[in-house]
This record gives sequence, structure tokens and C-alpha cells, in this order.
Amino acid sequence: MIELFSEIPYLSDGYIELKRLEESDAPFLERFIADERIYKYLPTFLFEQKFDDMKKMIRELYGDYFRRKDSLILGIYLNEGNVLCGLAEFYGYKASLQKTCIGYRLSPEFWGRDIATRAVKLVTDYLFSKTDIEIITASTMIENKASARVLEKNGFIRTSSGVPEDWGFEEPTLADKWFR
Repeated sequence: MIELFSEIPYLSDGYIELKRLEESDAPFLERFIADERIYKYLPTFLFEQKFDDMKKMIRELYGDYFRRKDSLILGIYLNEGNVLCGLAEFYGYKASLQKTCIGYRLSPEFWGRDIATRAVKLVTDYLFSKTDIEIITASTMIENKASARVLEKNGFIRTSSGVPEDWGFEEPTLADKWFR
């Protein structure tokens, strides 16, 4: 077993790939972070939202940010045509607990195509079979039923509902907490 953050993984199920972002992905990412539909149910302080220059963001992501084990973001690509359609993330890593959190986000033109479900399956399979991770958690806004369904289809259990959290909005965000 490897320790999470000892490598940048490449994951594939034949339909999608999760892999390192490239600087050539910058134009897609600029459109992606500007799309309010994508970030409607997400915290306001996600890593990619902190940058105006997406090439710089990619360099930072796989530089010190990765070395500090703050977060690891992989692009979600359709195998056919190598089309970037979203992001998958590991964050909140706690080595002493063998625990991490996961997150994911897709461009709207890829919603409803089972891509998020496949991405979460690839991530959880990787974490449990290749790394020392024993606990995976996730959070969803209570309004985000589609994201909740993705987690349920991947064997996650809702451990609490309507928990107030600071997601960067004026008021606390009511979130559901998930465990696998």
C-alpha cells in the first residue's frame, strides 16, 4: 500500500480517465470556473477559484500544494477524444487517521451521463485498494440531490443531515455528511 499523496495517480475504467491536468486544459478551466451552475452547490473557496491564471493554478496544484498534502485535483476526461469534463479531488487528508475527503464537479454538458458516478467509483477503488486510506468522507449541500445519488450509488452512507458548515457564504450552509 502506498501513502496518499506519494504519487499523482492515473485512473481509468475504459470510459473515463482521471489524471493530472495539463496547462493545455487552461481554456476549459477558465470557462469551467466561470460557470455558476457548476459552483452553485460547492464551497466558495475551492482551490481552482483562487486563481485568474489557470496555467499558474495547475503549476501550483502539482507543486507546493501537492507536497503539503493539502489537496489533489485530477481532471476527469472522456477516454474517447480525451475530452476534459470535470474535476475530482482528494482533500482533508489525515495520515494519522488514514482518512481523506473527496469531491467532484462536472461541466453541465456532461451531467446525467453517469460520469460522476464512475469517477467516484474510480477514486474509492483506488483509495481502498492502492493506498493506506481506510475512511473516505464527503459533504453535499442538502439541496444537491444529484450529488447525493452519486455517493449512494457508490456505497456511501449519509451519517448526518443538515449540518451547518462554513462554505464561504453569508449564512452557514446546511450540508449532509457522507462516509464510506
